[in-house]
Amino acid sequence: MSDEDLRAALADVARRLAAAEAVLAIQALKARYGELVDRRFERGAVVPAARLAELGAAIAELFTEDGVWDGGPVLGVAEGRAAIAARLAEPTLVFSRHLFVSPSITVEGDRARGRWELLAPCKDAAGRSYWMCGIEEDEYARDGLGVWRHARMTLTTVTMAPVGEGFDQIWC
Repeated sequence: MSDEDLRAALADVARRLAAAEAVLAIQALKARYGELVDRRFERGAVVPAARLAELGAAIAELFTEDGVWDGGPVLGVAEGRAAIAARLAEPTLVFSRHLFVSPSITVEGDRARGRWELLAPCKDAAGRSYWMCGIEEDEYARDGLGVWRHARMTLTTVTMAPVGEGFDQIWC
Protein backbone atom coordinates (compact mmCIF):
# COMPACT_ATOMS: atom_id res chain seq x y z
CA MET A 1 0.00 0.00 0.00
CA SER A 2 1.42 3.37 -0.97
CA ASP A 3 1.69 6.29 1.43
CA GLU A 4 -1.05 8.05 -0.51
CA ASP A 5 -3.36 5.02 -0.26
CA LEU A 6 -2.61 4.72 3.46
CA ARG A 7 -3.42 8.40 4.04
CA ALA A 8 -6.66 8.02 2.09
CA ALA A 9 -7.60 4.90 4.07
CA LEU A 10 -6.84 6.62 7.39
CA ALA A 11 -8.86 9.69 6.35
CA ASP A 12 -11.79 7.41 5.48
CA VAL A 13 -11.56 5.62 8.85
CA ALA A 14 -11.38 8.99 10.66
CA ARG A 15 -14.47 10.24 8.77
CA ARG A 16 -16.46 7.09 9.55
CA LEU A 17 -15.35 7.16 13.20
CA ALA A 18 -16.41 10.81 13.53
CA ALA A 19 -19.82 9.98 12.02
CA ALA A 20 -20.27 6.99 14.36
CA GLU A 21 -19.32 9.10 17.39
CA ALA A 22 -21.77 11.79 16.25
CA VAL A 23 -24.59 9.24 16.01
CA LEU A 24 -23.83 8.01 19.54
CA ALA A 25 -23.74 11.58 20.86
CA ILE A 26 -27.07 12.36 19.19
CA GLN A 27 -28.63 9.22 20.65
CA ALA A 28 -27.40 10.31 24.09
CA LEU A 29 -28.83 13.80 23.46
CA LYS A 30 -32.24 12.36 22.61
CA ALA A 31 -32.16 10.08 25.68
CA ARG A 32 -31.33 13.08 27.89
CA TYR A 33 -34.17 15.08 26.31
CA GLY A 34 -36.70 12.31 27.05
CA GLU A 35 -35.38 11.90 30.59
CA LEU A 36 -35.70 15.61 31.38
CA VAL A 37 -39.14 15.97 29.79
CA ASP A 38 -40.41 13.05 31.88
CA ARG A 39 -38.85 14.36 35.10
CA ARG A 40 -41.53 17.06 35.06
CA PHE A 41 -43.82 14.44 36.63
CA GLU A 42 -43.55 12.46 39.84
CA ARG A 43 -46.06 9.89 41.05
CA GLY A 44 -48.69 10.98 38.56
CA ALA A 45 -48.47 14.71 39.31
CA VAL A 46 -46.63 17.72 37.96
CA VAL A 47 -43.57 18.69 40.02
CA PRO A 48 -43.57 22.10 41.80
CA ALA A 49 -43.22 25.27 39.69
CA ALA A 50 -39.63 25.99 40.74
CA ARG A 51 -38.57 22.48 39.68
CA LEU A 52 -40.51 22.86 36.41
CA ALA A 53 -38.59 26.06 35.67
CA GLU A 54 -35.26 24.29 36.32
CA LEU A 55 -36.22 21.40 34.08
CA GLY A 56 -37.49 23.73 31.35
CA ALA A 57 -34.15 25.54 31.38
CA ALA A 58 -32.21 22.25 31.31
CA ILE A 59 -34.26 21.03 28.36
CA ALA A 60 -33.77 24.33 26.52
CA GLU A 61 -29.98 23.93 26.91
CA LEU A 62 -30.25 20.83 24.72
CA PHE A 63 -31.24 23.16 21.86
CA THR A 64 -29.20 25.68 19.90
CA GLU A 65 -29.72 29.35 20.85
CA ASP A 66 -32.16 29.73 17.95
CA GLY A 67 -33.52 26.18 18.24
CA VAL A 68 -37.14 25.33 17.49
CA TRP A 69 -39.36 23.01 19.53
CA ASP A 70 -42.41 22.17 17.40
CA GLY A 71 -45.04 20.09 19.19
CA GLY A 72 -47.53 20.35 16.34
CA PRO A 73 -50.93 22.04 16.26
CA VAL A 74 -51.98 20.89 19.74
CA LEU A 75 -48.75 21.54 21.67
CA GLY A 76 -47.54 24.60 19.77
CA VAL A 77 -44.17 25.93 18.69
CA ALA A 78 -41.43 27.59 20.74
CA GLU A 79 -38.48 29.33 19.10
CA GLY A 80 -35.28 30.09 20.98
CA ARG A 81 -34.06 28.77 24.31
CA ALA A 82 -36.07 31.18 26.47
CA ALA A 83 -39.34 30.29 24.72
CA ILE A 84 -38.55 26.57 24.84
CA ALA A 85 -37.79 26.77 28.58
CA ALA A 86 -41.06 28.63 29.21
CA ARG A 87 -43.12 26.24 27.08
CA LEU A 88 -41.73 23.11 28.73
CA ALA A 89 -42.21 24.60 32.19
CA GLU A 90 -45.97 24.42 31.52
CA PRO A 91 -46.80 20.76 30.85
CA THR A 92 -50.13 19.75 29.36
CA LEU A 93 -50.01 16.33 31.06
CA VAL A 94 -49.58 14.98 34.58
CA PHE A 95 -47.59 11.93 33.49
CA SER A 96 -45.57 10.78 30.49
CA ARG A 97 -42.73 8.44 29.63
CA HIS A 98 -41.06 9.14 26.28
CA LEU A 99 -39.86 5.97 24.56
CA PHE A 100 -37.86 6.87 21.46
CA VAL A 101 -37.17 3.91 19.17
CA SER A 102 -36.01 3.08 15.64
CA PRO A 103 -33.61 6.00 15.22
CA SER A 104 -32.49 6.91 11.74
CA ILE A 105 -29.64 9.43 11.93
CA THR A 106 -27.57 10.87 9.08
CA VAL A 107 -24.56 13.05 9.78
CA GLU A 108 -23.03 15.58 7.42
CA GLY A 109 -20.16 17.38 9.12
CA ASP A 110 -21.50 19.57 11.92
CA ARG A 111 -25.13 19.05 10.93
CA ALA A 112 -27.33 15.98 11.22
CA ARG A 113 -30.90 14.81 10.76
CA GLY A 114 -32.75 12.25 12.81
CA ARG A 115 -36.08 10.49 12.74
CA TRP A 116 -37.45 8.71 15.80
CA GLU A 117 -40.60 6.73 16.45
CA LEU A 118 -42.19 7.83 19.71
CA LEU A 119 -44.36 5.74 21.99
CA ALA A 120 -45.45 7.46 25.19
CA PRO A 121 -47.87 6.38 27.87
CA CYS A 122 -49.39 9.59 29.23
CA LYS A 123 -52.15 10.93 31.43
CA ASP A 124 -53.95 14.25 31.23
CA ALA A 125 -55.14 16.46 34.11
CA ALA A 126 -58.67 15.02 33.84
CA GLY A 127 -57.27 11.57 34.66
CA ARG A 128 -57.59 10.12 31.16
CA SER A 129 -54.76 7.81 30.12
CA TYR A 130 -53.48 7.43 26.55
CA TRP A 131 -50.86 5.76 24.46
CA MET A 132 -49.41 8.47 22.28
CA CYS A 133 -47.71 7.33 19.11
CA GLY A 134 -45.81 9.76 16.94
CA ILE A 135 -42.77 10.63 14.92
CA GLU A 136 -40.09 13.14 15.85
CA GLU A 137 -38.05 14.54 13.02
CA ASP A 138 -35.02 16.42 14.25
CA GLU A 139 -32.27 18.61 12.92
CA TYR A 140 -29.07 18.79 14.95
CA ALA A 141 -26.06 21.09 14.97
CA ARG A 142 -22.67 20.68 16.62
CA ASP A 143 -21.41 23.83 18.33
CA GLY A 144 -17.84 25.16 18.43
CA LEU A 145 -17.07 23.00 21.47
CA GLY A 146 -18.20 19.85 19.67
CA VAL A 147 -21.51 19.52 21.57
CA TRP A 148 -24.50 18.27 19.59
CA ARG A 149 -27.80 20.08 20.19
CA HIS A 150 -31.27 20.08 18.69
CA ALA A 151 -31.58 22.81 16.07
CA ARG A 152 -35.17 21.80 15.41
CA MET A 153 -37.46 19.12 16.84
CA THR A 154 -40.77 18.47 15.13
CA LEU A 155 -43.37 16.12 16.60
CA THR A 156 -46.08 14.63 14.44
CA THR A 157 -48.67 12.86 16.57
CA VAL A 158 -50.01 9.79 14.80
CA THR A 159 -52.53 8.67 17.43
CA MET A 160 -53.66 9.21 21.00
CA ALA A 161 -55.29 5.90 21.88
CA PRO A 162 -57.25 5.78 25.16
CA VAL A 163 -56.20 3.18 27.72
CA GLY A 164 -59.13 1.32 29.29
CA GLU A 165 -57.73 0.73 32.78
CA GLY A 166 -55.59 3.86 32.72
CA PHE A 167 -52.20 4.53 34.22
CA ASP A 168 -53.35 4.78 37.82
CA GLN A 169 -50.45 3.05 39.52
CA ILE A 170 -47.54 5.37 38.83
CA TRP A 171 -44.55 4.83 41.09
CA CYS A 172 -42.05 7.39 39.85
